[in-house]
Amino acid sequence: MRGWRRSAAIALAGVAALTTVLSGCTGPTSVPVDVPAQVDRALPDDTIAQLQDAVTSAMIATGSTGAIVGVWAPWSGTWVTGLGTQGPGGGEVSTDMSFRVSDVTRAMTCDVLYQVAADGTVGLDDSVTTWVSGLPGYDAITLRQLCDGTSGLGSYASVLQASWLRNPDREWNPRELMAFGIASPRVNDPGVAWADSDTGYILLGLALERATGESINDLIAERVSGRLGLSATSLPNAVASAPSVGASLQGYWSMPNAEGVWNCTDPGEVTVASASFGGADSGAVSTITDLGRYAQALATGALVDEDAGRFARPLPVGPEEPTWFTTSGGAYQAGSLIGQFGSTPGYITGAFADPATGMSVAVVLNNSGATPRVGAWLAWELAAIASKAPAADGQTVPEAGLPWTAQQQRDAINGNAICAPPAG
Repeated sequence: MRGWRRSAAIALAGVAALTTVLSGCTGPTSVPVDVPAQVDRALPDDTIAQLQDAVTSAMIATGSTGAIVGVWAPWSGTWVTGLGTQGPGGGEVSTDMSFRVSDVTRAMTCDVLYQVAADGTVGLDDSVTTWVSGLPGYDAITLRQLCDGTSGLGSYASVLQASWLRNPDREWNPRELMAFGIASPRVNDPGVAWADSDTGYILLGLALERATGESINDLIAERVSGRLGLSATSLPNAVASAPSVGASLQGYWSMPNAEGVWNCTDPGEVTVASASFGGADSGAVSTITDLGRYAQALATGALVDEDAGRFARPLPVGPEEPTWFTTSGGAYQAGSLIGQFGSTPGYITGAFADPATGMSVAVVLNNSGATPRVGAWLAWELAAIASKAPAADGQTVPEAGLPWTAQQQRDAINGNAICAPPAG
């Protein structure tokens, strides 16, 4: 594991330049994202204060020294900023820094699937064995099920965590990851229920590569980043590197000692690593403005044919989860929001948008020690605050509300804190 870094001052990056970035530059291959026009101003000071307090609280609970956040409320304004430092004793965080987007990659891989299916190259209900060899007995698993998370396959990441920690630079062949994943006990039969499976998205990436003759890296570049004009979003190759050759948010991973006490003061730095361990499941990188725009595109179905029915059959995430929290098509539905969240070594991320109002929230914390659910809880807390932002002149606050409060999401984060939670 790489060396530990020391820290410097707290920085808040400015707001004004980012509205333009989220609106996006359109190129010849771009597709429109059909959301209400964004008011060109910062969110009101009181709203920003609440948002900043929410992010700062989550940083403390997760042991994160830095965060980057973007909130876009088309009727009210925007807030995009960097908070904290690059690490213990590190430099300031800025909004142009790249980071790993973890499970948001899953949604991108499914974007590719639905486009390739629309082209007639594959069928959504093709068996995975049609496109991936060496899978005897897996004929009942379809490409759609791999995308939906209903394949019943186990996961590889937890099995290989120790190996990754010993050598984060290692370049993994996706078939190696597949082998460990299918060797894990099956969670359920294909199509029965949703279950979190990184193996499924690795398999889906392999199937898409075989069907198209292109790498999943190129497919995401052409069919996701290129079409949306996301110049800072990609699935990097296998060579170990920081998230970007330019500015990158440093990532850390706090772990508990033998007594169960978390290392919150000197976490291990894991910024440089091979994206091949995440691959089509969780290997992509982006910036906060790209991620905010991608969330809007995902929620509105900008990249997928309207009649494809990607989100038409939502499934319960679990028996103990609220009825408003479902999943389908490589994404989650939370009330009126659609998006993704998760963690990958060094980063916890969340990105959600409302297809009707255009409200979008995106956030990254630079310590992956806590539960990945923090990515969702923080995004939902920010959405609850932003949804009540007062309207700018000539605008109207949307009537639809969210089925949770900001305080409920903060309580969830603090209830799962690995580092000292804020007082009170």
